[in-house]
Amino acid sequence: MQIVKIVLQKILPVHIYNIGLIPYKKLQFALKIISTQRNHKKALKRVRKKEKIKAVFFLLHESSWKYDHLYKLMELDDRYDPVIILCPFYRTGEDDVMWVMSKTYNSFKKNGYNIFKSLNEETGQWLDVKKEIQPDIVFFTIPYSFTRPEYLIQNYLDTLTCYVPYGYKNSYLNQLHFNQATQNLVWKFFLETNIHQELSRKYSRNKGVNTVVTGYPGMDTLLSKSYIPKNVWKIKHRNIKRIIWAPHHTIPDYGATLDFSTFLKYCDFMLELAEKYKDQLQFAFKPHPILRANLSNSSIWGKQRTDNYYKKWEELSNGQLNEFEYLDLFITSDAMIHDCGSFSVEYLYTLKPVMFLINDESITDRYNEVGKMAFSKLYHGRNKDEIESFIVNTVLMCNDYKSEERIKFFNEIIKPPNGITASENIFNFITAQIFN
Repeated sequence: MQIVKIVLQKILPVHIYNIGLIPYKKLQFALKIISTQRNHKKALKRVRKKEKIKAVFFLLHESSWKYDHLYKLMELDDRYDPVIILCPFYRTGEDDVMWVMSKTYNSFKKNGYNIFKSLNEETGQWLDVKKEIQPDIVFFTIPYSFTRPEYLIQNYLDTLTCYVPYGYKNSYLNQLHFNQATQNLVWKFFLETNIHQELSRKYSRNKGVNTVVTGYPGMDTLLSKSYIPKNVWKIKHRNIKRIIWAPHHTIPDYGATLDFSTFLKYCDFMLELAEKYKDQLQFAFKPHPILRANLSNSSIWGKQRTDNYYKKWEELSNGQLNEFEYLDLFITSDAMIHDCGSFSVEYLYTLKPVMFLINDESITDRYNEVGKMAFSKLYHGRNKDEIESFIVNTVLMCNDYKSEERIKFFNEIIKPPNGITASENIFNFITAQIFN
């Protein structure tokens, strides 16, 4: 055994050897990391010889799309040819696959994206992207195996690949956030802050050697001074305040150890509030994309009760249902009430007041360092009275005493570096690597 250790220490880079490689599976994966890094060097040499770069973005679900500004930067540059490939999203069950693909495709097509479905609906054949498109660089939107194998990182180990987190990573699930195949094997893993880079160095098998701190591109739209948001609210005039209610999918016992969700506790109460303040407020019900599937489980609500509940929000005179894109909703809102992980940071980009609904007092134990800091900048709701007090005092009467704290947190922690957007940081980095 000692001889094996000495040999491995000589042939493996220090950051790979130091993770404890003797178990066979760890050794296999470590060697895969090394071979992939070598492949990336070869791929970069090939790509540098080209005048035009084919960039493929794999998209599974509209809510996971964080590449909008990067895609458009590439679209405006003659050196890039960006295309979006819509892949099947199997996370919410087979019945929803075609519905999600159709809704996402129509939305992106309507907004002028160069998008193609991975499924040829006439022949039933799946697109062979490597053969038919031959991408020079591939961007992943979700790190999990929620789609077909040919659209996962394992099929692109000889290609320049990138990953941007689909949500702002602020929970304690460090193995999920930093140590899956995607994060370890992509050419570049773009991160939100220096704190996230330190977490990657601590938890990733590759010790974060492929990470680049750029800021979080998912919120670049909120930082754009030229962007004109669409008015996505049912009531258009602004004398009615706008509140987003965004419940998470992590229903206790179904929450993948996070158990953030307070949905079952407040689902009826939020409808009551909408009725009570119908002359002063309108509510947007913005559930996590997976909540519907979880509630439809026969052991919780079942499909019919779930569909009926969602329909109530659609039909309210001062309420609405928003299941997909949410940036315009954020920008044009006045406040948010939620229990979501990523939104704890994402909504802070608006600098508007936000309340987090607390399921239990150990909630902060389930956050990472950034999450803990962000959580302290939110209003906290532990019961119905506190929720209503936030609505009346903070939203309607504008008594927002946490405003300065949120501004300071934004400027010191989550604002993208270099005085530009996260997407510009990513674009500049990739362009410098390929063309300079």
